[in-house]
Amino acid sequence: MVFALVGLVVLALLGAVHRYLWRRFVGDTTAPGSPLRRAGTVAAFVLPLLSVGAMTSGRVGAPFWLQQVLAWPGFLWLACLLYLTLALLVGEVVRPVLLRVLARRDGTPGAGARTVPGPATAGPAGESGTGTGTPADVPDGTRPRTEELVPSHSAGASARSEAAGRTATEPVTESATKSVAEPATEPERERETEPAAGPLATPATAPATTLAPGPSRRLFVSRVVGGAAAAAGLATVGYGTYGVLRGPSVRRITVPLAKLPRAAHGFRIAVVSDIHIGPILGRAHTRRIVDTINATSPDLVAVVGDLVDGSVADLGSAAEPLSALRARHGSFFVTGNHEYFSGAGQWVDHVRELGLHPLENARVEIEGFDLAGVNDIAGETEGQGPDFGRALGDRDRGRAAVLLAHQPVVIHDAVEHGVDLQLSGHTHGGQLWPGNLLAELANPTVAGLERYGDTQLFVSRGAGAWGPPVRVGAPSDITVVELASRQA
Repeated sequence: MVFALVGLVVLALLGAVHRYLWRRFVGDTTAPGSPLRRAGTVAAFVLPLLSVGAMTSGRVGAPFWLQQVLAWPGFLWLACLLYLTLALLVGEVVRPVLLRVLARRDGTPGAGARTVPGPATAGPAGESGTGTGTPADVPDGTRPRTEELVPSHSAGASARSEAAGRTATEPVTESATKSVAEPATEPERERETEPAAGPLATPATAPATTLAPGPSRRLFVSRVVGGAAAAAGLATVGYGTYGVLRGPSVRRITVPLAKLPRAAHGFRIAVVSDIHIGPILGRAHTRRIVDTINATSPDLVAVVGDLVDGSVADLGSAAEPLSALRARHGSFFVTGNHEYFSGAGQWVDHVRELGLHPLENARVEIEGFDLAGVNDIAGETEGQGPDFGRALGDRDRGRAAVLLAHQPVVIHDAVEHGVDLQLSGHTHGGQLWPGNLLAELANPTVAGLERYGDTQLFVSRGAGAWGPPVRVGAPSDITVVELASRQA
C-alpha cells in the first residue's frame, strides 16, 4: 500500500513537471496548430514513457536489446528533465525583470503594462484638441455637413454647443460607428502607444487605458528565457555525459593507521566502486577502468560493490576485462545492493572465475593488517546480509583491520568491532547536483574521508553511473588509498 502511494505521488510529480516544461518550452513559444507545437506535444508524451520503460525494463525481464534501446533516451531524458526544470525556475526570476526592461525601453510605464491615450477633446485649430475643429472620434470626410469657423474667444462654448446639438439631431455615420465600436487591431494598438507629435498631441487631461503587455513582447521574452534555459540545461547534461564516458580520474589519499606495522607503511589499495556495467556502460567502460587501475600499480584492488546492473547472461562478457586486473596481493570483491537485483550468487561465482576474491562475510590476512568484507545489507532479503561477527569476531584486535562494505551506513557496526578503516561506495557523491543534498540525508558520509571514533571511513564517488550516464558536481573516480604507519 505504501509503495503504491509513493508510486502515485511520483507519477503525479512527473506529470506536473512535464506539464510545466511543455507550457514554457512549447505553449508559450509556438503558435497553436503549428508543426513545432505538435512536435513538442508529442515529445511531452513520448519522452516520459521512454524514461519509465528504461527504469522498469530490466526489472520485468525485458530482452536485453530492448533495455539497451530504451536506456539511452530514457535515462538521458531524466537528467535533461532535472536541469531544464532548474534552468526554467531561474528563468522565472529573470522573466518579469526582462519584461520591465523592455517596457521602459519602449517608453511605456509600469512593469510590462501599456498606457493607451483616450479620445481627445474636440476643438478648433489653435486650441487644445485635434487641431482640425472636428471630433477626434469622427474621421474627416464622414461628416454630413460643413462646419463654420467661430471666433476664437467663443470657441470652447460654441464647440460644446455644437457637439451637443449634433448628439441630439445628427445621424452617426457608419464610419464613425465602426471607429468607436470595434477594438483596435494589435498593430493599431502598438501605434497608439507612441506619443503623438505636433498639433495632434494628446491633451494632458485625456483619460488613459492600461493594457497588458503586447503578445509580441511576451512571445519575445518567452523565447529568450526558454532558449537560454534549454541551452543551459542541455549543455550541463552534455558535459556530465562526457565526464562519464571519458572514464574516472585517479585520486590519491594517505590514511594513517595507529596499528599498522612499519613494514606495511605505504601499502596502496586501489578502491573502485559502483562501476555499474549495464545496458549503457558496457565492455569498453570496464576496459577503461581496468587500464586506469593497472596504471597506478596498486598492491591490492578493492571492488566495493555495485559492479553490475543486469544478469550474468546479459553482462558476463562485459565484465570479462576484470580478469586483466593486476595487483601484488590480488583483487577483492564485496556485493552491493545492485548485485541482489541482478542475481548476486551468480555474480559472485562469475567474478571468482575472472580472478577476483569475493569476501562474503569473510576475512583474510594481508601483509601487516586484516582485510575483511561483508555482504551488502540488501542481501538481508535473501538471508545473506552482513555478518560482522563472522567476518571480524575472532580476530586479533592488536592488528589493524580494513573493512570492505558497500554502504557507509554500516560504519557504526564497524566501530563496535574495532575496524580501523572502512572502504565504501554506494553514494556516487550525489552523482547529479543537487542530489548530494539528498544523499547526505541517507548516509553518514557522502564522499571522502571522515573519522567516527577510532574508525576512519572513506567513501568513493564511484567509477560509473546509475540511471542517467551523467555526473554533475560529483566526478567519477578511482582512489588509491595509501596506508601510513605511525610507527614509521
